[in-house]
This record gives sequence, structure tokens and C-alpha cells, in this order.
Amino acid sequence: MSAQIVECTNCGKKNRVPAVADGVPRCGNCHSPLPWPAEAGDGDFAEIAEKADLPVLVDFWAPWCGPCRFVSPVLDQIAREMAGRIKLVKVNVDDSQGLAERFTVRHIPTLMIMRRGEVVDRRPGATSAADMRAWVEAAVNRSATPR
Repeated sequence: MSAQIVECTNCGKKNRVPAVADGVPRCGNCHSPLPWPAEAGDGDFAEIAEKADLPVLVDFWAPWCGPCRFVSPVLDQIAREMAGRIKLVKVNVDDSQGLAERFTVRHIPTLMIMRRGEVVDRRPGATSAADMRAWVEAAVNRSATPR
């Protein structure tokens, strides 16, 4: 598992954010919550996504998928806006066919919100940035509600 270099949205400093950590990653300079992007596959999805403390936005994508290329920067922006509230995990279905099968991914992109290893919501296909943002906000808010 590799760490990603993430720029703090508050002070602009670059930080190394590991794929797996307890709590919420924070800037080493100003201590603001950081966006938390990660990549996962068949072998490390459980540790990276299912055991995360935060709600996880999972993006099932493929490099040859046009709509996936549209969705990816929107999801990166949502992760920046919701720093400290979500973790963004990207799964390349070409490399992780076991996960695609496990979660019955029939269309890409397919987006899921997970909380404590359970799927809270999912949606196939690309929509507008505003629709994706509203869906993520609503799903994350629902996942925070005690059951």
C-alpha cells in the first residue's frame, strides 16, 4: 500500500497520506483535515476501505472508460470539499475483477458509499457534478445516522 501526496486545502502544504490509518489524516503544518484518496484492489480492499473510520466513497472505474474520466476529477473535488468527512477509494475493475464480481459491478463507473464495511448506497453511471455532490452528501449523512 502506498501513500498519496495530498495538498492541504487550507494552507497549501503537501502531505503524505497513507492508504490506511486510524482517525482522519491531518495536515502536518496547520492540522486541518486532509482529503483522503486511496487506491485499492482485490488484496487490500478490506483493510483500505472496509475498516476505515470514515464513510468511504468507492469509485469502480477502468482506464478505457470515457464516463470514468469525467467522474474522476469531480470525485477528487468532492473529496477535497469533504476532507475529514469521507475517504475516496478508487478500484480499477480491470485489475480487481474479484471486487467487481463481489459487488456486482455491471456498469462503470459505479459509485458506492460504505460505512464500517457495509454498502450504504450505490449508483451506476456518470451524472452532473452537482448531482454527484448531492448524492454523496445525502449518503454520508444517512450513514452517520444510528441504526
